[in-house]
Amino acid sequence: MDRTVRLLISFDGTAYKGWQRQASVPTIQGILEQKLSLICNEPIVLHGAGRTDAGVHALGMVAHFHTSSPIQLPALSRGLNSLLPPDIRIIKAEHATDNFHSRFSAIAKTYRYDFHTGRIMEPTRRLYEAHFPGQFDPLPVNNCLKLLTGCHDFASFEGAGSRDLTKTGGRGSTRTLFTLRLVEDDTLPLHFSLLFTGDGFLRHMIRNIVGTLIPVGQGKISPADFSAVITARDRRAAGPTAPAHGLFLVQIYYSEHEFNIQSSTPMI
Repeated sequence: MDRTVRLLISFDGTAYKGWQRQASVPTIQGILEQKLSLICNEPIVLHGAGRTDAGVHALGMVAHFHTSSPIQLPALSRGLNSLLPPDIRIIKAEHATDNFHSRFSAIAKTYRYDFHTGRIMEPTRRLYEAHFPGQFDPLPVNNCLKLLTGCHDFASFEGAGSRDLTKTGGRGSTRTLFTLRLVEDDTLPLHFSLLFTGDGFLRHMIRNIVGTLIPVGQGKISPADFSAVITARDRRAAGPTAPAHGLFLVQIYYSEHEFNIQSSTPMI
């Protein structure tokens, strides 16, 4: 009898071409499906909550699969972790209801973008923070975060290939951002994190927002200019795409209770 298994996954995305399986290149989904198929002794198709880009990391990716294997979940987790490379780990495996879907059942997600504005980037952090050296003022950036909060058309920050533009209906490039925060690390001066919690994100949306916010902090454009970028609904109006390695998928929410509790507590 088939059952649905839900996985909580953490990974360092440095060595991978993103989540989605591709021929001839290493991906998170591809590696996991290969090892799961060995353990379950049957072909496994893994459904992820989203498609992270090459170089993006995850603290809390969620994925699910269906299997007829009788293997107990503790044994599955141990066996899978023993077969996986050290940059991918299963944090938790649990049974889910038959109607659970890691992508379509999600109600919100939190991402974090880490960056450093000091003159020199520490070598040990170079794969996990973007480097934007120079003057950086958090105040105008915080003003821009207020402009982004709520329901908006984020077409100006939408990467190419985000969705099928020929399809009508649906929500298009409109998304709702519930909370946005800029946090400076108390123990590491000039190390910052931008946190985004929303009901969904377009391809490259966060990285394109970050690439437009950084010039605001550097005094190159004003919050008024940033507001004009939002209303333009044109990708050409926004800044460059920030590097992938600063981005982390932090958490995916599947219930209002879970979301409300997490939203009321610090994320860093």
